[in-house]
Order: sequence, then C-alpha cells, then structure tokens
Amino acid sequence: MAEEGPLVLDTHVWLWVMSGRFEELSAGALEEIERASAEGRIGIAAISVWEVAMLERLRRISLSRPVEDWVNAALRAPGTHLHELSPAIAIESTRLPGEPPRDPADRMLIASARMTGGTLATRDATIIEYGKSGHVRVVDVAA
Repeated sequence: MAEEGPLVLDTHVWLWVMSGRFEELSAGALEEIERASAEGRIGIAAISVWEVAMLERLRRISLSRPVEDWVNAALRAPGTHLHELSPAIAIESTRLPGEPPRDPADRMLIASARMTGGTLATRDATIIEYGKSGHVRVVDVAA
C-alpha cells in the first residue's frame, strides 16, 4: 500500500484543533486528524502562520499566548510539520487548473496540498467546491 500524503490543515482547522474546539469538526474528520497526527502526517502551510498572525493582529482571534509562542508551540504538536513556502508552491498557486478560489491564501493552501501530494482539511465551501473538480483532494471537516 502506498504511503499516504500529508493532511494539510486549513488555518481555521489548525486553530480549532490547537484550541481544543473539537465540536467544530465531524467525528470522521477528528478521527482522520488524530490518525494523521499519530502517523506524523499533519501539514501546516506557511501561509497559515501568516493568517494566524494577521487574524491576531486584527483582533479577529485571541490566542492563549503571544502569537510567536503560540505558533512555535502549535508547530511542535505531535506529528505536525511546517510546509515552507517554496518557489514551486508559490508558482503553483498562480497556475492552478480549472477555476480555483480567488483568495491568495486559499490558493497557497491548495498549492501546498497539491505539491506535497496531500489532502486539504477544510470547512471552506469554495475550496470544497474546487476539490470536487478533482484538482485537489479535500476533506470537508464540517460537524
């Protein structure tokens, strides 16, 4: 059996998991996240670090500690790996097939999942709809 690729968490999913807001996730999604964590396959796209910092700066979220400390701790969670923003991912985000979302952060997340052979875990309806085109594997985490 081929090794599974990473489970790339959309920024909101990452925030929910790290803050223990598991009620936001379906039982199946939570099980999949737990399995990926145990197997060392949780991927966090670099753009999610930027999004968390921006959301905190704009006071749209409140973190349990300073953003730098929160991010460093969250990236040390079991089975978690940062997917850095490589030139290949940046370029891929501008060349996505079909009709990708317009949001640049969503495009970076999709490109990160595609370039790492992963699956994107999200509740974002636009990304889920794009996933139905077959251009990126998506897990709808909606509870």
